[in-house]
Parts: sequence; C-alpha cells; structure tokens
Amino acid sequence: MIIDSEVWMHHPDDHDFQPRASIEGRILSIENAGKSIEPANIELSDEEYVVAERDRLIELRVKFGVTGMHGVLTHKNPNPRTGPNAKKLAESRWKTLLPLSL
Repeated sequence: MIIDSEVWMHHPDDHDFQPRASIEGRILSIENAGKSIEPANIELSDEEYVVAERDRLIELRVKFGVTGMHGVLTHKNPNPRTGPNAKKLAESRWKTLLPLSL
C-alpha cells in the first residue's frame, strides 16, 4: 500500500521527522515519534485493510515544505518549462517503508 503525504516544517533545519504507522480498527494512523502532534488518520476500505493486514507495511511517500518559505510568487514568469533552458524546481521528497503495528 502506498500513502502520499505532505509534511510542513517550522524552519528549514527541522530534521526531526520520524514517522510511525499503526492500525486500530479500520483507521490507519501516521504520527511523528516523540512529538505530541495530532496524528494523521485515514479510514481504510475493506480492500485496503486486507492488503495492509497481509503486507504489514506501507510505503510512505513524503513531500516536505517549510512554513512561510513556500508562499505565492509575486512576479510570475510564463510557464518556465517551455523555454530552451527549462528547468524544474527542486522539491524535497523521500519515501520509506514503514512497518505497521496492528
């Protein structure tokens, strides 16, 4: 099972993200170990629950953002990917396999 998530940090040097996954009933919870932040909860369908129970792990794909640094651009250029020197902006992403505790 693949879960796409988005994590917002308070400052660029905030590297303290340790995801943990657990299932209670049909609710999948993803939380940050050691932090008292409310976990992200996802209700699983019957098929998703069977797959999660069988595999006992999930692939977590994370996109990171920093609060206050990824706002709205004030001077937008036309589509930057159409020129001869087009470049895609870097995005901080990673993926990991998390064991599930049932």
